[in-house]
Amino acid sequence: MEFLKVLLPVFAIFVLGYVGQKKIGFDPKTISTMALYLLTPVLVFQTFYNAVFDRTYLYMTLYTFGLCFALILIVYVIGYVRGYNKVETCGMILASVFMNNGNYGTPVVLMLFGAVGLHYAIVLMVIQQMVMCTVGVYYAAKGSPDADGIRSAVRAVYRMPIVYGAILGVLFQYAHIPLSNSVKEAVNLVANAAIPTVMIVLGMQLANISLRNLAKSKLSLSLLVKLLVSPLVAYVLTLFLPIDPMVKQIMIITAAMPTAANTTMYALQYNTDPDFVSSATLVSTSLSLATLPLVFMVVL
Repeated sequence: MEFLKVLLPVFAIFVLGYVGQKKIGFDPKTISTMALYLLTPVLVFQTFYNAVFDRTYLYMTLYTFGLCFALILIVYVIGYVRGYNKVETCGMILASVFMNNGNYGTPVVLMLFGAVGLHYAIVLMVIQQMVMCTVGVYYAAKGSPDADGIRSAVRAVYRMPIVYGAILGVLFQYAHIPLSNSVKEAVNLVANAAIPTVMIVLGMQLANISLRNLAKSKLSLSLLVKLLVSPLVAYVLTLFLPIDPMVKQIMIITAAMPTAANTTMYALQYNTDPDFVSSATLVSTSLSLATLPLVFMVVL
């Protein structure tokens, strides 16, 4: 019950966005773009400007890429056994491999671990975004016969403002560039607005997702990989990392997060099984209300 007290406020904000979208009808893409290009980069800048870098960040990067490719390998095995074609396999990868660390995992970690945990959650979010806008876009493009996956991935990295926010934060810190009190206050205001905004946007996105032509068998396998296998693989990987136990807990918890909302946009853009990927996002987010407390009980 204590764990539900952590999740219910998060879901309440999702519901706020969901109801607002159903009743009023906003443009989620515009608000999402605003959060992506204006709010989140400032939050990331703030985090990296104040960060004290050590080997933990290297281990977090290696872990994130390791988890990604381990899950991709598992999906390839499932696709081979089940006889999926290229589009189905790529759609399965989008739905099963990339977790919602941004507008779900980060607020959950904040409520569980406080400001110290939030710091590591944001770093994981940035790394995960780098993985998604390279590996994720590659597989989204690979599922489209007319797209060049490698070129698309490179272009996506260039356009990713979160990466530039991290780079600026590091440069400002190591160059010892001070921020005036007024600038710090402005940065804090924008950074504090980032997380609730992206949470509301996820609720709006979920309101626009349809469950038509639901592929129940494939969806079940995807949910199994995303909500069960992913945290298990994360647990195994953390056994080999010489890092703080709290960071390991955060890694496992974020690995258990549902399908990332951005994968729906990638699937739509490249026409890579978009109905299936959208369904996986909605259903995994709903089921996480039941699966995440189980993960909390094991990990915490």
